[in-house]
Amino acid sequence: MESRPIATPPHRPPPNTDLKVRSPWRESLSSLLQNRLAVIGGIILFIFIVMAILAPYLTPYTIDKTDPSIRLLPPSGDHWMGTDDLGRDVFTRVAHGARISLLIGLFAISGALLVGTTLGLIAGFYGRWIDMIISRVFDVLLAFPSILLAIAIVAILGPSLENALIAIAIINVPIFGRIVRSKVISLRSEEFVLAAKAQGMKNGRILFHHILPNSLAPIIVQGTLGFGIAIIEAAALGFLGMGATSPTPEWGRMLADSRGFIQNAYWTVLFPGLSIMLVVLGFNMVGDGLRDALDPKMKNK
Repeated sequence: MESRPIATPPHRPPPNTDLKVRSPWRESLSSLLQNRLAVIGGIILFIFIVMAILAPYLTPYTIDKTDPSIRLLPPSGDHWMGTDDLGRDVFTRVAHGARISLLIGLFAISGALLVGTTLGLIAGFYGRWIDMIISRVFDVLLAFPSILLAIAIVAILGPSLENALIAIAIINVPIFGRIVRSKVISLRSEEFVLAAKAQGMKNGRILFHHILPNSLAPIIVQGTLGFGIAIIEAAALGFLGMGATSPTPEWGRMLADSRGFIQNAYWTVLFPGLSIMLVVLGFNMVGDGLRDALDPKMKNK
């Protein structure tokens, strides 16, 4: 009998162990860092955040100490942004105002995000009459111009910085709620949700362990963009006398106090207004970058 050669299996190259699977969030971060406008916006925000944290140590002046002998001085080496009508250092007040404005945006948007996300999850997941009631509440809130609704809420609660923060949070609740609701409606019929229901998983666990994590992308984008909007709304309420009161160095309040000196002391209006513009621009640029990084449709364009 002839002996047949033993067939050897075809040579296969060893698996490439250098290839690493990148998580979607890490890939999105890499895409965000490649967006020049988003990076510029992040640098702007970083500068203002550092200024807010280090505000007490940046200048030797205090926010409320007045000196009529140096009132309305133009920018100089001693006073980088000049002085206001009461002889207070404008840079000191702008730096402390950054802390106030950023905290207003943080707490207002955090409150709106928490309430709006919760209501949106409930409305989108359960549907029927629960969805109808929550959606109608959102529609009523969105039917009013946001700044007029904020003014009405502050007028009822009383003018103060805390009440302005509450008003800003309330008018932003339906924005987050509708975004989350629409995302939940699109996810509740997905296979992984149906499989979780088939396994007997409770609705609360499905909402917070399956649906919410898959809804984070639009929430993060809207939260970033809403941060800048909240700062504008706080400045508008302060300018109208419905928010922070003097001598609190809130940027909108500073604009209101200095509007009578815009012709002969432009710096008292320029620097608070420029600070509002730069911070809001920074948040918008970062928000647009996040939208492009987190939205798969934008990546393919």
